[in-house]
Parts: sequence; C-alpha cells; structure tokens
Amino acid sequence: MRIVFTKHAQKKFADLRKLGVVVTKGRIRAIIQNPTHIAEDEYSKKIATGRLDAYHNLRIVYKIEDDIITVITFYPTRTGRYTS
Repeated sequence: MRIVFTKHAQKKFADLRKLGVVVTKGRIRAIIQNPTHIAEDEYSKKIATGRLDAYHNLRIVYKIEDDIITVITFYPTRTGRYTS
C-alpha cells in the first residue's frame, strides 16, 4: 500500500523537530505496518501506536481508501498514556 501525508502531517515533522522530537517517514511507515496497539474511531479512522523511545510512544491517525494510506496527523505521548 502507498502512504501519503496530508499537508498538516507534513508540517508536523518540522513542528516536532523544533521541539526536539525527530520523527521520520520511515518510522511512521514502520509503526503503521507493525503497531503495538491499534484503535478505530467513530469516523473509521485508525490510530496506530508504536514506540518512539524509552519514555514515549507515537500515535498516528490515518485512513485507508482504495489501497492508499493517508496519514492525517501524528503526535508523541508518554508511555502508558494510552493503551499500548
């Protein structure tokens, strides 16, 4: 499946980098392909959770349409904040 990023998601890379959190497209792809936890919201969007570092997880909100994964946003959380 192909992975595309919304403009908002593209901007998140730079925004997080300014805060000292480096996230790569490869890391996003790896978490989507092998999440530690996955949930689905009421709008049929999926939320994949994966390890970012020893103290943080990365949550990725995305949708799948016609074999295309569209990453809407992603954000770091403290480990244990959400089910993972």
